[in-house]
Amino acid sequence: VQLQASGGGLVQPGGSLRLSCAASGNMININNMGWSRQAPGKEREFVATITWTGGYTSYVDSVKGRFTISRDRVNKIMYLQMNNLRPEDTATYYCSARRSGRSDYGIWGQGTLVTVSS
Repeated sequence: VQLQASGGGLVQPGGSLRLSCAASGNMININNMGWSRQAPGKEREFVATITWTGGYTSYVDSVKGRFTISRDRVNKIMYLQMNNLRPEDTATYYCSARRSGRSDYGIWGQGTLVTVSS
C-alpha cells in the first residue's frame, strides 16, 4: 500500500481546507488510517483516526468539533475536513495506515503543508 496526501495550502484563520489521502494497492489488510501533524519544533501528533472497515473515528481534543475524518472505501481515499482553522493548526499533515496484527502505523505518505495565517 502506498499513500499520497494532498490538499494543503495557505488559509486565513477561521477558514477551511480538505485534505485527501489516496491509497494505492490492496487495502484488505488495512485496519486503521489516520492523520497526524508536525509543527516546526514540535513532536508529531495524531489528530484523527478511522477504522477502514467500520468507519469508527477518534480525534485529539484540540480538533474535536472542527475536524472531520472520513473515508471512501470504493475509491480508497481518506479525507480530513478542517473547519474553523486556527494559527496553531499550522503544520505538515501526514496520512498513515496500520495493518492488521501490527501495533504501529507503518505506512506513511508524504506530508502536505497547512499554513493558517492572516
